[in-house]
Amino acid sequence: MRDLAQRCKRLLCGGLLLFSPLGEANFAIAGYELVYDAPVETTLTASDLRSSAVVWQEMFASARTQIDIAQFYVANEPGSRLDKVIQTLRQAGERGVKIRFLMDQKGLKLSTPETLAQLKAIPGLTLRIMPFARLAGGIIHAKYLLVDGKQSFVGSQNFDWRALEHIQETGLLINDAPVVAQIAAIFNHDWAAQPLLEAGEKVPETGKGALPADLRAGRYLVASPRAWNPAGIPDSQLVLPQLLASARKRIRVQVMEYAPLSFGENRTRPFYAVIDNALRAAAARGVQVELMVANWNTKQPDIAWLKSLALVPGVTIKIVTIPEASSGFIPYARVVHSKIMTIDGELAWTGTSNWSGGYFDNSRNLELVLNDDVMAARLDALYEQLWQSRYAAPLRIDADYPAPDPGGLLRENAPRRDAP
Repeated sequence: MRDLAQRCKRLLCGGLLLFSPLGEANFAIAGYELVYDAPVETTLTASDLRSSAVVWQEMFASARTQIDIAQFYVANEPGSRLDKVIQTLRQAGERGVKIRFLMDQKGLKLSTPETLAQLKAIPGLTLRIMPFARLAGGIIHAKYLLVDGKQSFVGSQNFDWRALEHIQETGLLINDAPVVAQIAAIFNHDWAAQPLLEAGEKVPETGKGALPADLRAGRYLVASPRAWNPAGIPDSQLVLPQLLASARKRIRVQVMEYAPLSFGENRTRPFYAVIDNALRAAAARGVQVELMVANWNTKQPDIAWLKSLALVPGVTIKIVTIPEASSGFIPYARVVHSKIMTIDGELAWTGTSNWSGGYFDNSRNLELVLNDDVMAARLDALYEQLWQSRYAAPLRIDADYPAPDPGGLLRENAPRRDAP
């Protein structure tokens, strides 16, 4: 704790709390601003971190020629924070900005028809629905934005009103030109691949699995799936275990769901050992491993694997439960959804993937690796806030956890709400 306090003091004294034109403090290092959403009515707020709703509106308002958006699904609510974001997006279209919106075909089932209609009505907006499963077997799970090819946002936030108000989320506003160019290359690849897949044509593989010369130096983008990464973009599935293998003292991970399992045919869950083996190996050599997951992760067989991992000496796991809002039950909300990691207080990882099969191997996801102790310290402080909060409880090996019910399908007398 003393080390953490010293790092936070250095952040505050180092001139890294910048101020936006609206007078809001925002934490940033060169090229990267940490963006954070806390569920309303919780103690998880962070005054030095701007929310994604504020950042997205600022990005869209600044656009001059082009906005590119990739999302899994879309779900708005009239009067919500996302509704204001969409209004700003519409204003961009009305002043002549061209907007390309790429969404996954499987996301149609989660999207609300009203939101799709709202987007389609924006002048200058072209919506493409991509059958990503035909390409790699997975989905477009990445959530990212690009403005004028000069600025990007990557984070855990879906284009969903609940993500901006009732879910804990983390992302990055990126002004690092080489990385923004790589993110643009990914979007352009998938945008061009969509009509080919619709026509039943083959999309050539582009990925070579290249690695940075030194994984523990610099700031870089990694992505998945490897075979369809544009040239020069490293493979997340290859980089992550190597980063875990480089840890000397401590690994901290927060994801919504963790399991060494994938998703197979007929609802089977094939073994996916890539990440689990790396975490167990790190603990075996004396690295302290801390893992936080959402209470949605207590279903079987996932919880059994979490308990197995928690039995490894040096591994501590906590389950995070966000209480209902005072307004009543909201389906698929009130959960922690961030996908972050720090290593040794020196490396910060922020991305879009849960840590199980189906994300790093066959779905489109993006992760930022920042070898920067200042960003790592801020992310550690954010992690520590949740770790020490009343919402996080140690995983109990002897507990019989109830099956999670994020959609409220098992609830009696639950308020009726539309759920995508």
